[in-house]
Amino acid sequence: MADSWNTDTGEAVYRSRDAVKNLRIRVRLERVTSTAALSKHLQQQVLSQQDRGAIELETLTSQGHTADNEEELEVGWQEKLFSQYEMELFQNEATCQTPLDRQYHAEVKALNKAKGRRNHRIFTYTDHDRYTSCLPLHQLTSTDLLTTTKSSPTFLAERMASVRHRRQERRTMDCSVPKSKIVNWEPTAEFVKSSHVVNNAMQTMHIMGDMAPPGRLGQKENEYLLVTIKTDGSGTVIVKPDFNKEPYRIVTAGEKREVWRLTLENVCTTMQPEEKEREQNMYKDLYIRHKEYLNSLVGQDFEMPPIGILRYLMNGEIVSAKGFEYDNLYIHFFMELPNNWSSLPLQSLSGVTQTCRAKTLGKENVAFFSYPFSFEAFYMCEKESEESIPQWPVIYFKVLSLDSWQRFRTEGYGYLLFPAMPGRHTVTCHTWRPLQTGTVSALRRFFIGGSPELEDHSYVRIPGTFKGERLSRFGFCTETTGSVTFNLHCVQQARAFVDATMLKKRRQKVFDQLGGFSQQGAVCTILEAFQRARKKMQEARESLPRDLVHATSQLQVESSA
Repeated sequence: MADSWNTDTGEAVYRSRDAVKNLRIRVRLERVTSTAALSKHLQQQVLSQQDRGAIELETLTSQGHTADNEEELEVGWQEKLFSQYEMELFQNEATCQTPLDRQYHAEVKALNKAKGRRNHRIFTYTDHDRYTSCLPLHQLTSTDLLTTTKSSPTFLAERMASVRHRRQERRTMDCSVPKSKIVNWEPTAEFVKSSHVVNNAMQTMHIMGDMAPPGRLGQKENEYLLVTIKTDGSGTVIVKPDFNKEPYRIVTAGEKREVWRLTLENVCTTMQPEEKEREQNMYKDLYIRHKEYLNSLVGQDFEMPPIGILRYLMNGEIVSAKGFEYDNLYIHFFMELPNNWSSLPLQSLSGVTQTCRAKTLGKENVAFFSYPFSFEAFYMCEKESEESIPQWPVIYFKVLSLDSWQRFRTEGYGYLLFPAMPGRHTVTCHTWRPLQTGTVSALRRFFIGGSPELEDHSYVRIPGTFKGERLSRFGFCTETTGSVTFNLHCVQQARAFVDATMLKKRRQKVFDQLGGFSQQGAVCTILEAFQRARKKMQEARESLPRDLVHATSQLQVESSA
């Protein structure tokens, strides 16, 4: 009897680059009940007496009793080993109906002419056998009892039996017909059975054991499933149960409830270093050829904008909004392109998110939108000079709320400048809303809905129609509300970035300052400060007398010398 048993009967998943045909498993099946132990003890006693010449008995030392109690066999992938039941079934040619039955009849006939089959209790069902679809899944119960072939198959096993047949009958769908129901909220039982099935084509092999008492082999009710092996075309091999160091315990059904010991061992031949290196070189050569083939399909020429044009690509996401007064929020946003910027003719410059209900996180209510948007713009400066300052596009947005009475309220306004540097940016924009003082306005907002709104959304920043020197907002009452978080992924593309000779030249044009370098994020601020300082210096020099200006210039020349 074994001192300890392996109770982990779950499946194990292996991945291998080698062909599955090289898989070999050593299966050892041994009876460990009291009858077998007594038989083995008597056999050893007879052998000891025979060595002393006290008795001569050849029947007890025959191989029949050894094969009844234990058997060890090496099984290859999809190797067919006939059971006693199949030997008797396929021996009669009249029972053969399919070409596979006739092939088995010829193999059984050849085995009978030879020395016979090498297996006694261990046999296999391959993927081509008609018994494969009727076999249940391999399961060990809490009492470590292996299921027999009489167990009822599960729902998944029944559905998987017809997967290949349904795949052949599948027809192409007409893409022009719109799908009216994307989500079926009330699925029927038939819909569940026909749709919720894992459809992965795998080859299966079962290693079986005939646990019948001696002299009663060949009965279907005594067949037990020992090992299930599955594999697909991607090198995945699933073995259930796994290879073990400690034996598995099998308890048969019936009155005797005999106990058997099952041991599984991987006996695949180890690959030689020369063969392994040759195989690796072959894979490398295959990957290189496949890469060259893909490069030939794609080509080396990438789409580039014309000379003198900067292409700006933005893939953004409105992540969340928090800190607003009311729930059920949605965001309306649009893009504003300044001078020298343009977009594609069919490019959408505005969008609206879905209505999102806020979730309490800590002390704040947060609405998670995860709303994606993309935008593409082109910059072309026709009259470049030192005075020109590049202006970046702006995203204006407003946050609104919707209650159960379908009443809208403006929760806040905000804006976001396009990042001047390429890469990933996470920006949080704080918002505000116009405030009308008085109790009547607050009651109207609470009971009726609605609030003061801006006629021009660009008033959040500097309106595009404003042409004065100073924008006064004195007397305009506002209230700080919440904040909106954006995730922006920006890409800048231009021929000037690729041309190596252009990168080595001195950057004097405004367009060259729009490139992807670290100092370009503050180009606008630096140019504005420089122009303000230059203008103040010119005004100061104009107000001074000419003699003093000449003396100051002479003093600067002498100090520099």
